[in-house]
Amino acid sequence: MVKDTFRGGVHPAGHKELSRDVPLREFLPTGEMIFPLSQHIGKPAKPIVKKGDEVLVGQRIAEADGFVSAHVISSCSGKVKAIEKRRVLTGALADCIVIDNDGQFTPIQDFTRREDTSKLTGDELIQRVQDAAIVGLGGAGFPTHVKLKPKNPDAIRFVIANGAECEPYLTCNDQLMRTQAAAIVEGLELVLRLFPKAEGVIAIERNKPEAIAAMDKAASGKAKIRVLAMKTKYPQGGERSLIQAIAGEDFPISMLPADVGCIVDNVGTLYAIQRACAYGEPLYAHTLTLTGEAAANPGNWIVRDGTLFSELLEHAGGVKSGVTLKKALIGGPMMGIALGSLDVPIQKQNNGLTLLDEDPNEIAEAKMTACLRCGRCATVCPMGLLPQPMAEAAIAGDYERFEQRLYGLECIQCGSCTYVCPAKRPLMQTFKQAKSEIQARKRAEAGGKK
Repeated sequence: MVKDTFRGGVHPAGHKELSRDVPLREFLPTGEMIFPLSQHIGKPAKPIVKKGDEVLVGQRIAEADGFVSAHVISSCSGKVKAIEKRRVLTGALADCIVIDNDGQFTPIQDFTRREDTSKLTGDELIQRVQDAAIVGLGGAGFPTHVKLKPKNPDAIRFVIANGAECEPYLTCNDQLMRTQAAAIVEGLELVLRLFPKAEGVIAIERNKPEAIAAMDKAASGKAKIRVLAMKTKYPQGGERSLIQAIAGEDFPISMLPADVGCIVDNVGTLYAIQRACAYGEPLYAHTLTLTGEAAANPGNWIVRDGTLFSELLEHAGGVKSGVTLKKALIGGPMMGIALGSLDVPIQKQNNGLTLLDEDPNEIAEAKMTACLRCGRCATVCPMGLLPQPMAEAAIAGDYERFEQRLYGLECIQCGSCTYVCPAKRPLMQTFKQAKSEIQARKRAEAGGKK
């Protein structure tokens, strides 16, 4: 039975009022553009341009280098300045293509001419998605063409359009659904053609009534599509949370959603699919929320991949006068990544820049005590795990117990346990470090056996 929520979860303050009613605006950068070769899960792409080459908007500048990989598309016109290592959002140096933006944004072809999609075969549809370099726009960046090719298409029961947008502060998907509902529904219909036995479910939290109304109107009369108003709760938009609520399925991290009959795509991804199939437009721009108490002008933007965060922030008015920027996050405060510098490029899967006037980690560290054994962390875990003993095992370096007896690798790092902990223990950060250590050891062992 389809439900409107999942097990566990928390109710953090939304802070969406800062930007929820600010319409999407397009930002055209003027500075150089930086395109990391790895903007997706899987192998980095391989450059197919060289220094001095002229490029156009929508042109492929790097090709996928493996089954789980994705192309890289230029979002500007100009000349290739370099192919070299540049700083990216993780703080690491990564291989990037650097383009001198000429400011003309000349497209490689006309992306306004509509094509007839009714005669596209399933293989042609998937090929267009692959050619368009579409990846999951909900944060993970999994290549979408791979997701659309499960072993048994007839076993897919649900194609879930993820419009929950449960992360605090972020509102760009809300605005996208309000303004591009028909295109999103069309993208969902295209995906449903691949899965003849599947039902389309558009999942939206109830704190987005305008988006629900717009999507309801667009889906009206579509026999295989319905809009499901979900309870406002974090992490409602997590892939496993949605599947637990809609399909009634729990599954280990070693399995994929397709293994339990589900395909989950962010509404932004479905919009990109519609643009690729109907207009031949590859993914080179997407929506992003710039927000937070330290932002002078919170709002929602259509940004081009390769744009520096610092340039977008400057255009949007910078940091609020009289306010000190304490922390900048890619994403929101629950699962976001802290930035050491804003002079790094926006990547395909980035959906938010949150500027905070207080550092929640500093505040928590100042109040941290020993574990109180209250059990709150266990009651909110959407995966049904036991965070307190997991933390003990991780801190002790007992990774075998963490993984084998406590199923620590099943943690989705949502931060719910950390949020409710009255002792202010950094539980999620501890689990993230433990998982990284375990996975690094496994890679080293696998390499040693070759």
